[in-house]
Amino acid sequence: MPYVPRAIERVLRRAARGFPAVILTGPRRSGKTTLLRRLFPDAAYRLLEDPDTLERVRSDPRSFLAELSAPAILDEIQNAPELFNYVRSEIDRAPSRRGRFLLTGSQEASLMRGVTESMAGRAAVLHLLPFSVSESSKVSLLAGGFPEAVARPGLRSLWFASYVQTYLERDVRSIAAVRDLATFRRFIGLLASRTGQILNKTDLAAPLGLSIPTITQWLGVLETTGQVVIVPPFFENFGKRLIKSPKVFVADSGLACHLLGIESEHMLRRSPFLGPIFEGFVAAEIAKLQAAAGRRRELYYFRDQQGLEVDLLVPAGSRGLLLLESKASATLRPAEAEPLLRLSRAIRRHKTRAVVVHRPLKGTPPLSALRAGVSAISVYGLAKLLAPGRG
Repeated sequence: MPYVPRAIERVLRRAARGFPAVILTGPRRSGKTTLLRRLFPDAAYRLLEDPDTLERVRSDPRSFLAELSAPAILDEIQNAPELFNYVRSEIDRAPSRRGRFLLTGSQEASLMRGVTESMAGRAAVLHLLPFSVSESSKVSLLAGGFPEAVARPGLRSLWFASYVQTYLERDVRSIAAVRDLATFRRFIGLLASRTGQILNKTDLAAPLGLSIPTITQWLGVLETTGQVVIVPPFFENFGKRLIKSPKVFVADSGLACHLLGIESEHMLRRSPFLGPIFEGFVAAEIAKLQAAAGRRRELYYFRDQQGLEVDLLVPAGSRGLLLLESKASATLRPAEAEPLLRLSRAIRRHKTRAVVVHRPLKGTPPLSALRAGVSAISVYGLAKLLAPGRG
């Protein structure tokens, strides 16, 4: 597959010019190594999953680092967390030298512990997610955004099956003491059937015979490794009694379809999961755009106890707030804008913009307005909508 430019490239280059080290995290197989080796073709490269390399690190970490020319890519560094202290020492010997170390890791929690303890102030931390629709025209609801899945559609089902198996065997075992991998696999499938719903841990625990603490731990594993997106409720009270539990989405729509047994566009169109999968797709696109800009994730939803619900809320600029409804249907009706208008009228502290994000049919012109005060955009227009200064 030819190299696909990534939206984060500009931010990544700027970070390498401004910090001694850059740490690039993200889900396994999201393209971290490909990106770094493309942007820094002359960098020394070491994969810290290679047994011989790990043995050298553990036997003599100082000599291992001394032999590397700068910049150096240390791939999957969570496998050698002891290196953080030595990298810090190298940086502190020459703190004015920038872009010396480019580190990647797939398990964000363990990696971040090392950063917090050893690299604070010395490293820029960026997050790379799978392809967005603005990066590749091959990204779709059915395919998702993992580079290998979109590159080889004929092998997509096999790729996802292998990805789940590899993920269970490597990341899950190394992050948490999950003894029953078969039950954990059933848990992932059950969670896929709850994508887009408000998180109910009891509803997840009962069919599997698990405790609430176990469900909490397993959800943490999935969130840590970028497999799910947890969307909290919007934190401000507009004089309403609010639902306080978060929503949960499978982060990649292609993976969600695989877990739900959806293998074709025809099956997807007829599936009762089409709407929730599309809502998760929109949420993931927003998360990808924020990560590519080097910004922290700011993504919420709104629901009160009277039934008023808006799918997604995104802070935008100074006191700005985007209110977003996602509609997988190609046909939009003015009544679908009503929740956005009701919530917009209730908000006084923010300048709001109400938008319906839809999934247009190929060849149809994009909509621009649904009714007064509510615009409509294609999911392909999210990048423009969320650009700095918009909203």
